[in-house]
Amino acid sequence: MASDDNARLRILLSHWVEHNEEHAGEFAEWARKAKAGGRAPVHDHMMEAVKQMKAANQSLLAALEGLKEG
Repeated sequence: MASDDNARLRILLSHWVEHNEEHAGEFAEWARKAKAGGRAPVHDHMMEAVKQMKAANQSLLAALEGLKEG
């Protein structure tokens, strides 16, 4: 991969992780509101999405580390 592409991918991966964290926080906030409104199943599905978003971030961070290693 060209060094320009490598640098761009580092920036993109960092951005995507940050963006996902923001969304996961919003999901969790609205999940709590759903639960407070008597929508426990909605809460549970949304919290599953939060869990999956965190797992995606783990993979993106591993990819970022792979770029740093070589």
